[in-house]
Amino acid sequence: MARVKSLLKNKNAVTLMLLAAFYAVVSWMLYSGHITRQFTNMLIPMSMYIVLAVSLNLVVGFLGELNLGHAGFMSVGLFTGCLVSIALSGKLPLIARLPLCMLIGGVCAGLFGFAVGMPALRLKGDYLAIVTLACGEIVKNVITNLKITGGARGLNTQSIYSGAKQLLPYAIVTVFLTVIVMMHIKKSKQGRAIMAIRDNRIAAESIGLNVTYYKLAVFIIAAFFAGAAGALYGHFFANVKAVTFDYNMSIEILVIVVLGGMGSVRGSVIAAMVLQALPEVFRDFGDYRMLVYAVALILAMLFTNSPRLQEFRRRVDVVPRAKEALRKRHLARVISGAKQEGGEDHGA
Repeated sequence: MARVKSLLKNKNAVTLMLLAAFYAVVSWMLYSGHITRQFTNMLIPMSMYIVLAVSLNLVVGFLGELNLGHAGFMSVGLFTGCLVSIALSGKLPLIARLPLCMLIGGVCAGLFGFAVGMPALRLKGDYLAIVTLACGEIVKNVITNLKITGGARGLNTQSIYSGAKQLLPYAIVTVFLTVIVMMHIKKSKQGRAIMAIRDNRIAAESIGLNVTYYKLAVFIIAAFFAGAAGALYGHFFANVKAVTFDYNMSIEILVIVVLGGMGSVRGSVIAAMVLQALPEVFRDFGDYRMLVYAVALILAMLFTNSPRLQEFRRRVDVVPRAKEALRKRHLARVISGAKQEGGEDHGA
């Protein structure tokens, strides 16, 4: 009972257990053949969107800055990692080649994040959003016009293409690594400094926090994980084009972050799963599929922000009720023990 109580109090542990349960079920279904091809094709993109949403939440939710170029960082890591993987495809097996390419892709994306962040992070609010959006579009157009990346036809990745069964273990490790790192940052001294900058920049500077350093570090970390996810994502297709990673994708990732809750790692994970699954769930609606999807998004935002619905969610949420029941039980035991001790002292 004490262990259950401690786990319920630890939101991070609950998030990791839910994530582990989801991937355990999905892995069993995939490798045992009890899964449709349609859902199989969703596993890697869904995992990558979890990584992208959680990493973007570090910038938008923790730091409070609006970044609309996250897909550009992903494309830098994707094309860099895939080019390295193509060069090493006949020399190294996938188990050694893919982690190396993800690391190289993440580092290149981080360096690009540093190059963009140095001048851009002097801005804030809408101005920063416009600059990051422009940088993402510049990256897309530059990659599209490079011969080494295949130009407008895209990069041919047939030589490194791998299916969901081969890539799922790497996707799971990437998701858990990203989630754990973001949870650790949120609880650390640096995380508290980042959130202090978000809440009041002037007050943070007045107590000696290096605002530029923290903002740049957040930008680089988020870009690194986006690039690593992009390198893995590129191995799931036989051809990748830079036009796929435009501002629409960045806005889609931002929608996931906002829907899941600013600063909530668990919310980003759940929202990424739901928003990636909904278009496939609504496929039976035919031409009206995206209309139903848009209506579902509107209802979800209303559900998230309505005070009455938030109160309803608190009432039906099992975890807070379980916490309250455990708290009352513990309080009753303390009172009972105090009464017994008082009775013994009185008898003596």
